[in-house]
Amino acid sequence: MDLAVGAIVEGKVTGITKFGAFVALPEGKSGMVHISEVAASFVNDIKDFLQEGQQVKVKIIGIDQAGRINLSIKKAQPQEPRQERVGGGVPRQQRGAAPRGRAPQPPKDPATMSFEDKLKAFMSDSESRQADVRHATDRKNGSRRRK
Repeated sequence: MDLAVGAIVEGKVTGITKFGAFVALPEGKSGMVHISEVAASFVNDIKDFLQEGQQVKVKIIGIDQAGRINLSIKKAQPQEPRQERVGGGVPRQQRGAAPRGRAPQPPKDPATMSFEDKLKAFMSDSESRQADVRHATDRKNGSRRRK
């Protein structure tokens, strides 16, 4: 078996460092998986994803002039279908979703809301819109508010 760029092979993790993992490949060769190539999500500690002696499927993504082999675990995995983007790069399913940190609340029927609830909803919406306008205006003017 020839080790060439683009080939997907099985290997065994032989060592783990804070920046990546070394993998023993067929034909007695070895390569390194950089921490950024371990998983599609952010990897803070590589030991959360890999252990020494673990069998892994890796893709050869590069071989430099010194013969060092660069590997990727995340590129050896099947790709998840990409979400269709709409407008300003926002995934279709997230459009109109509540901002992070806030739980989405179902819209209430105005006929059943009390005056206090209506006033609270209006004030919240108004403050949010004013903040958006201030943010856009500051950005257009290239200035920041000074207190």
